Amino acid sequence: MPVWLKAAGRWGGIFVVIALLITLLKTIISFIAFLTGAFKLLIILAFVTMLVAIGYMVLKGVSEARRKKE
Repeated sequence: MPVWLKAAGRWGGIFVVIALLITLLKTIISFIAFLTGAFKLLIILAFVTMLVAIGYMVLKGVSEARRKKE
């Protein structure tokens, strides 16, 4: 086996491992970005739900107050 083939195999393996690590890091970063976006969406939905519930309770209280007056 020629020496240059042995060296190319060694360096090629190192480059492949580096390429795999870079790909893995890109995938992890994309997954974290997806989770962050999903978490933001859940927080927004929770606040919207809370505001709708508060508005419903206020309107219900106002309508009950009107019924008691009459």
